[in-house]
Amino acid sequence: MDIEPTGHTGHTGRTEGTENTESGGGARRPSRRGFLALAAATGTATALGGLPAFAASAAPRRPDSSPMLSKAARNELWWQAPGSESSMIEQGLPVGNGRIGALATNDPGLELLMITDASMWTGGVNDTLDADGQFPYGREDFGSLTLLANLTVEIPDHDLSAVSGYRRALDLSQGLVTTSYVRSGVTYEREIFASRPDDAIVLHFSQKGGGHYTGTVSLDGQHDETTTANSAGRYASFGATLPGGGLRYGAAVTAYSRTGRITVEGAKLSFAGCRELTVVVSGGTNYAPDAAAGFRAPGLDPQRLARTKVLDASRHTAETLLHTHVANHRAEFEQMDLTLGTSSAQQRALNTWDRIQARATDGVPDPELEAQYLQFGRYLMMSGSHGTLPMGLQGLWLANNDPDWMGDYHTDINIQMNYWMSDRAGLSDCFDTYADYCLAQLPSWTELTGRLFNDERNRYRNSSGKVAGWAIAFSTNIHGGNGWWWHPAGGAWLCQSLWEHYEYTQDRDYLRRIYPLLKGACEFWEARLITTTVTDPVTGADREVLIDDSDWSPEHGPQDGKGNTYSQELVWSLFGNYHTATAVLGEDAAYSRTIDGLRERLYLPVVSEKTGWLEEWMSPDNLGETTHRHLSPLIGLFPGDRIRPDSVPKELLDGATALLTARGMENFGWANAWRSLCWARLKDAEKAYQLVVTNLKPSKDGTNGTAMNLFDIYEVEKGRGIFQIEANFGTPAAMVEMLVYSRPGHIELLPALPEAWAESGSVTGVGVRGGFVIDLSWKAGKVTEARLHSVGGRSTTVVHGGKTRKVSVEPGRSVTISGLGG
Repeated sequence: MDIEPTGHTGHTGRTEGTENTESGGGARRPSRRGFLALAAATGTATALGGLPAFAASAAPRRPDSSPMLSKAARNELWWQAPGSESSMIEQGLPVGNGRIGALATNDPGLELLMITDASMWTGGVNDTLDADGQFPYGREDFGSLTLLANLTVEIPDHDLSAVSGYRRALDLSQGLVTTSYVRSGVTYEREIFASRPDDAIVLHFSQKGGGHYTGTVSLDGQHDETTTANSAGRYASFGATLPGGGLRYGAAVTAYSRTGRITVEGAKLSFAGCRELTVVVSGGTNYAPDAAAGFRAPGLDPQRLARTKVLDASRHTAETLLHTHVANHRAEFEQMDLTLGTSSAQQRALNTWDRIQARATDGVPDPELEAQYLQFGRYLMMSGSHGTLPMGLQGLWLANNDPDWMGDYHTDINIQMNYWMSDRAGLSDCFDTYADYCLAQLPSWTELTGRLFNDERNRYRNSSGKVAGWAIAFSTNIHGGNGWWWHPAGGAWLCQSLWEHYEYTQDRDYLRRIYPLLKGACEFWEARLITTTVTDPVTGADREVLIDDSDWSPEHGPQDGKGNTYSQELVWSLFGNYHTATAVLGEDAAYSRTIDGLRERLYLPVVSEKTGWLEEWMSPDNLGETTHRHLSPLIGLFPGDRIRPDSVPKELLDGATALLTARGMENFGWANAWRSLCWARLKDAEKAYQLVVTNLKPSKDGTNGTAMNLFDIYEVEKGRGIFQIEANFGTPAAMVEMLVYSRPGHIELLPALPEAWAESGSVTGVGVRGGFVIDLSWKAGKVTEARLHSVGGRSTTVVHGGKTRKVSVEPGRSVTISGLGG
């Protein structure tokens, strides 16, 4: 038998101590419905339907037994020095519960957490154009993500110079930062985690050998707030309102111990003689994803709610809080597992930063480190994308109130790349924040489009004079506003990501939710497209086609180009996806036929006779920068599917390959990730892998590469690097794409497996377009086992090594696919 139907998925690759629960004829696999059921049981379901993420929630269900894993190094990153307060972006360790996040120093004598909330934004709706036709783009008008608070735990007699055996670690499997060191013969330990069930960040200090802690806890706002402490309640808190947009915010902290003494001194909490100590901090804003309410939750008092949350958590022991968090974290993290081969004992003996440097210096593959890098991306996704807002340029992690480009939502690659990994890597539910954001902003985007897109100051206005639907600018904020230039193709690109999530999940309820976004984007392009005449290169006959009006291929070349490849490919995909959506939902058949007619007349790009490249503009000439960071004209290769090795004329594929080659192999991290994805689509494993390795090289003095804490660093100018999070997601997406390629009805296994991973490996929980999840193992570059589980799909084709298997499976069921190996 080639296909063995089963009611379970067999080996899941789960870490020791994980229970593989089966019910209803199928093992629990990544699905929105299943995860939301689990979240509801633990009181952690994300706030939907216009409710603020920072709101009262049901009491978490506490686990009946310990979910803690035995110590395992496979998913642990570790260092032998704390982070520096002056280099938090490169050295601070990130924690987050999907809404509130922090960077931690892990310094023995001065633990510092820089905390923010996803909705901690300055600015407002920003709904006007300046004289040049741009939306204002500053921290006061457009707004910026900013810090919420700094939390400091000072232990004066634990100065770093007085301790030995220092070690800190980030356990990706359990979502836990740990620190240990020895002072005066006593081993001191601390744990930091951001709990989604308790909606708070927890720090727990303990020791072995008769030691104790004496010091202070300080909570400081970052916008000139005044912190006050309550001696009876043993908490400190602050609350304030940001000027301009009127966003209310607040934070609170409490500390407790079974031993020693805790008192209030001024605005600080003091502790003395504590053998163990627990600190709990929380905070947030009155932001709500509801345009009709002005994106504010009326009556919500963030300071009071923060106090309630920390005091509720303090009724439980640190162990109870930890177990609740780890149980919640593992339920999501273990939806995917990965091994890419075995590293050497010498590599394993190195701390993470030394290991990154050795990989770059020696050039020897380190497959376990590379797998950890992918899992670190998943950890960041889980930590930063549960709530009402998606992650922008820096996710939840800041070190000041001045992030480059406001830490905003850039719509010409950045926010889209942030979510290329989620469905592929077993984190489909993390995509909800992206969809919820687009839906919440839609009324504002539609109003701004109708009022301002055809303003005579807008260089990209529709020459037809017509306008409909919705569009966005190159930057968007959380208040319904835009920043910088209008970006006509941006809406179509947002919709491509929204549609692809449906392809992975086959969730019709979700499709119905996003349908207004798809239709509104089609309406915009119906009004925008213009007619021109082109000559068919084969027949020599003239024909009329539809093209984009004056536009810009991000972010180079002429700003008045018509029919740019970037826009043409996106609109072609949008119209095709809309057709399928109307068929699935039984909606708007007549309008669907109208869009079908427009799609048939769309101009599609050709290969330049001068350069041999796929044209970026409707010109045989290269009108921009040859090695530009953006791959906008290759959007039909990735993330699109129109250009692919198995279905397009060789000339078009060769032209795309030539353009990708000309763009080069050395760029910013996110640009390298996009290149890697494109090379994976072209099945060039070694080029795809080389770009992954390039992104892993250590950043020194702000150069492009990976920081000590694994954040991707973007060199904006010589000697100054900044954190931009997209590469931390785009690179793992490329790694998964090298192992599994899919489109509805078609799956390819190991399409771009590099030699460095070929000896042996396995991956479980990979999302597959068409409504499936796949597990596979390989040896010597050949698949040894593959198991397919349906989360909504019914049939597909699986390809490997020149062999093809047609597979049918009922939703909720699994099949084993044999006969694909060498």
